[in-house]
Formats: sequence, C-alpha cells, structure tokens
Amino acid sequence: MIDFTRKPHYNYADLLEIIRLLRSEDGCPWDKAQTHESLIPCLRNECEEVVQAIEQQDEENLCEELGDVLLQVLLHARIAEEEGQFTMADVVNGLAEKMVRR
Repeated sequence: MIDFTRKPHYNYADLLEIIRLLRSEDGCPWDKAQTHESLIPCLRNECEEVVQAIEQQDEENLCEELGDVLLQVLLHARIAEEEGQFTMADVVNGLAEKMVRR
C-alpha cells in the first residue's frame, strides 16, 4: 500500500511523485490501466470544463479545472515515459524552447 502523507502544501515535484506512485505496481488500478487512448474522453471533458469555468467567470472552479487538465497532461507524460517515448521534463523543455523562439 502506498503512503500518501498529507502535507500543508504540495509542490510540482510532489505532484510528479504522486502520479508516479499512482501508476506504479502497487498504485491505483484505474490509473495503472490508463493509456493515451483511454484518457481521450477525460482530456476532452476536462478541457470543456475549463472553458465553462471561463465563460461563467468562476475563478475558483477555473483553478480546480486547470488542475484537472494538468493531471491529464501529467498522466500522458508519465505513460510516455513508461513507454520510453519522452518525459514531463521533455514536455516542459519543449514548451520553454517554443516560447523563447516565439
């Protein structure tokens, strides 16, 4: 069983570790079973919920929904890392390089 110790404040590294643990051998059965393809409906739904929060000018819900979209990004990056394709660090680096280029 995985020990998720509660903290008063989590950071990006904590979140990456939580995702890693959820996808690990002793992790969450649902998370472990996900693939890029199986997560497509979740990603679409979470993106739509972000749009709705923006349209409703609901900043509190927007913060939560952006977190849900980030979860989708982290899950896809973790799956890719497990498959030897790329890592979340590669995603971050690629985005930073793109922003500097522009």
